[in-house]
Amino acid sequence: MKIHSGDLVKVIAGKDKGKEAKVLSVDTKAERVIVEGVNIAKKHVKGQGNVPGQIVEIERAIHVSNVMVIDPSTKKPTRIGFKIEGGKKIRIAKKSGKALA
Repeated sequence: MKIHSGDLVKVIAGKDKGKEAKVLSVDTKAERVIVEGVNIAKKHVKGQGNVPGQIVEIERAIHVSNVMVIDPSTKKPTRIGFKIEGGKKIRIAKKSGKALA
């Protein structure tokens, strides 16, 4: 998968379209990512012992096709390509050609 955890991405589809945030985790089998502050859902948690029950807001996964990586030099969404450099395969931003961290 071209998107890794820690990448800065922009949501390009869905109810949170236009938001920019960091990827928290990636599920490669389901092709889904969890993005910080995006696709917030409420979860009811049952109380245990002295801790009362509560409603918690958590981020749910969205499909990887609904996000684009932000190019670090132009600060705009870009596609990702690969390049062999010094025997290592690195990710590059298609718009600027610069390597992604």
